[in-house]
Amino acid sequence: MIELRHLTKRFEGRATQAVVDDVGMTVQAGELCVLLGPSGCGKTTTLKMINRLIQPTHGQILIGGEDTAQFDVVELRRRIGYAIQQVGLFPNMTVAQNIALVPQMLGWDKTRIDRRIAQLLEMVSLDPAVYARCYPRDLSGGQQQRVGVARALAADPPVMLMDEPFGAIDPINRTTIQDEFRKIQQGLGKTVMFVSHDIDEAMKMADKVAIFRHGKLEQFASPDEMLARPASAFVADFVGADRALKRLRLLQAHDAALAGARVARLGFPAADARALLNHHPADAVVVVDEHDVPLGFLDGARLAQAGARVEPAFLQALTVTVNARDDLRSVMSIMLSHGAAWLAAVDDDGRFIGYVTYERIAELARAACASGDALPGGAHGGLRATSGADAASVRTSAAGSDAAPALAAGGGR
Repeated sequence: MIELRHLTKRFEGRATQAVVDDVGMTVQAGELCVLLGPSGCGKTTTLKMINRLIQPTHGQILIGGEDTAQFDVVELRRRIGYAIQQVGLFPNMTVAQNIALVPQMLGWDKTRIDRRIAQLLEMVSLDPAVYARCYPRDLSGGQQQRVGVARALAADPPVMLMDEPFGAIDPINRTTIQDEFRKIQQGLGKTVMFVSHDIDEAMKMADKVAIFRHGKLEQFASPDEMLARPASAFVADFVGADRALKRLRLLQAHDAALAGARVARLGFPAADARALLNHHPADAVVVVDEHDVPLGFLDGARLAQAGARVEPAFLQALTVTVNARDDLRSVMSIMLSHGAAWLAAVDDDGRFIGYVTYERIAELARAACASGDALPGGAHGGLRATSGADAASVRTSAAGSDAAPALAAGGGR
């Protein structure tokens, strides 16, 4: 746990306005807190005071209930992982040597260090046999960033500080690295303070968000609470006018799935399938196999041509399906790109769980905006359970395929 009590910083020779002004917040063990705000608002200064790269003027910083002012500063920094945007790898050292720095300072033996290097490189998806002997100049920017994260984790610190660690990475690699780091952080239960300028990054990754302005803490809340109930006009403006769409990222397809039982199977009476279309949310009926894996769908026109039974020849292909854990913002994006009014949602085994309609997503967004209440499931409606990327992963599947479709398009109207 990280607790800031009346934290204040004034620099000598500057105006009387504090760079950080009476900031107080508590980040629970295992949480990831993102510090946001315009340039010069005090977020990076706050981060650097935690490991005493900058000394506070007033106030206390407690880690695990212990006042960091009582620690030897070198010992304190060895107990805190630190990753920055510029990565800061030593160019004359190999990847392995960079990662080994803090463990060596702590007196770890060679066998333990080598084991830790291999473990961390595998954790950040870099093959130790290939990358351990490389120098930073041999790596791409994204690979260097992964090594920087591995180095920050080297001594297994309970706390990590990260200052825009993904800011210099291209958007595609940044999304991948964000997802990988979030999985690592959740798996290891690290407490993380993370400076960012990217509101979408914050809403995607954070358990708590702190927005700063002129050195003061404007609001400290979960992403969902901040989007639902911004504490001031400044916060509302900072998170953006599209905050209803941002909140959809915090809900998943299974939250919006409707009428999962309204399906047909091969051999199902066509008359019964036609009856299902009455008041059906998707205006079509998904046809599943004996394992509940979607084979295709039937709309009214197809059913009118069908004989007595539902047969494969009459099915329309489900070219795209959405996974139950995909966020609704990504689901809506898929709908718009495919011109679809509904999508079939499946679980991780490809089994059909229900229909996600445009109307249902819009209903959830309207209800959230009207009430200002937190979304079902609280902050991050379920993001912890997935490696949620900016867009839901999509792959196509042919009707009648035995392979479970992973994500995608139902029928359009």
